[in-house]
Amino acid sequence: METKYIFVTGGVTSSLGKGIISASLAKLLQARGYRVTIQKFDPYINIDPGTLNPYEHGECYVTVDGHEADLDLGHYERFTNVETTRANNITTGRIYQNVIEKERRGDYLGKTVQIIPHITDEIKRNVKLLGTKNQYDFVITEIGGTVGDIESLPFLESVRQLKWELGKNCMVVHLTYVPYIAAAKELKTKPTQHSVKHLQEVGIQPDILVLRTEHELTADVRRKVALFCNVDPSAVFQSIDVPSVFEVPLRMQDQGLDEIVLQKVGLPVGEKPALAPWKEFLNKIYNATEIVTIGIVGKYVELQDAYKSINEALFQAATYNNRKLKLEFIHSEKLTNENVASQLKDLDGIVIAPGFGNRGIEGKFVALKYARENNVPTFGICLGMQCMVIEFARNVLGYDDANSTEMDVKTKHNVIDLMEEQKSVSNYGGTMRLGAYECTLTQGSKAAKAYGSTDIKERHRHRFEFNSDYRAEFEKAGMKCVGENPETHLVEVVEIPELNWFIGTQYHPEYTSTVLKPNPLFVDFIKAAIENKKN
Repeated sequence: METKYIFVTGGVTSSLGKGIISASLAKLLQARGYRVTIQKFDPYINIDPGTLNPYEHGECYVTVDGHEADLDLGHYERFTNVETTRANNITTGRIYQNVIEKERRGDYLGKTVQIIPHITDEIKRNVKLLGTKNQYDFVITEIGGTVGDIESLPFLESVRQLKWELGKNCMVVHLTYVPYIAAAKELKTKPTQHSVKHLQEVGIQPDILVLRTEHELTADVRRKVALFCNVDPSAVFQSIDVPSVFEVPLRMQDQGLDEIVLQKVGLPVGEKPALAPWKEFLNKIYNATEIVTIGIVGKYVELQDAYKSINEALFQAATYNNRKLKLEFIHSEKLTNENVASQLKDLDGIVIAPGFGNRGIEGKFVALKYARENNVPTFGICLGMQCMVIEFARNVLGYDDANSTEMDVKTKHNVIDLMEEQKSVSNYGGTMRLGAYECTLTQGSKAAKAYGSTDIKERHRHRFEFNSDYRAEFEKAGMKCVGENPETHLVEVVEIPELNWFIGTQYHPEYTSTVLKPNPLFVDFIKAAIENKKN
């Protein structure tokens, strides 16, 4: 069958949940047996979010092929279990970079390079790449930002052209906001009308409207919106607030969103999928009564999107352990030897968060010393694992000045050091160790038991590594190197077997944790935290 292309646009305000709607629709179509993928087009000029501060853009997600991407790709993978790649996230910067490189090579035969057709042709090429290359039945493309943003115009123009070129194989889902004015006790549809008018002004008529709201929309409100926006009343849906985002696919299914999509692209509707595993996951969420409390120690705790995938992986793991997750965010900059006990004593488990730079690093060492000495289940991820190594070197091996050369280039005990191939790197964008690498775990280790295997593959995003010159000393003192890359022999996993659960990973296991396939290391960590609470 020919690939169908669905565009999801947004209006009125950002953060309405275009990513969740895109992922929910993908889940529903996937449940019907279609091969579906989702891509995100971001209108900013950065080549990718890899060099962006988390305060600017939240978490930087890493795809299986090592592309640094928008955090929405995490939603896509968590909902669909379909791995994403470089082709699933395109920025304005990437588009312009590609066009300029072609111009420099002379690919345009000396013609004047313009927004139309050259930039829009490059956007369209990237839209259709996933359909032609991987033979997906549906490619859902989320357009970042809102209609009316000046930087989104080339993307919207490309959508307009594709609607004409692809005909019935292309459609637009527009997500808008219907606010409730408390003083008037009324839902107001005018913002939605203006949003659709903006879209129509650039030549795009939406096929489906999804109205984000905190209050139930009446049939009259939906009919009014349909009338003013030239949309069939059966194609107007509400996305009302629900206790969990994982309920959104079911609410969309109840209203028949996937059925309308199939009708509009000329495909048979067929039977309604049962979505049994998905419903079972939701039942676990709502039926759990006992709480497991996990603390995340990091420097971005006031910005929870900075640790989005970790939060989600912990939530999934807690759910499969039949527990409600209570997350406590502990600012590592404010953690000291004097207050650490009062801050951490009520936690069942501790995560030492990833990051870059030395801000808040000493607080992580304080947390790790407390956790190690009090036998609290502890999970160090990337920089968190490196901090485990440094704290152990300082307080067990006796190397007071032990450090990473990222923090102190002159340290005499560089237990964490820059990878050899990184020493000549001057451009920071996309130059780290990125993407999925194989790892061999030691038979009988806690990590191997958690995975149920000694051969695993996980995603990376880092420059610095465990310095293997110190490996024998660490192992003799009780910190075992239980995971390594089979080709380079770089250390990937450390653990202290004598403790209940004290494991650090150089890789980011949170990136591969999904709703129906939670990462086994997170599941095992939560299990250990539950045991700790009992004891």
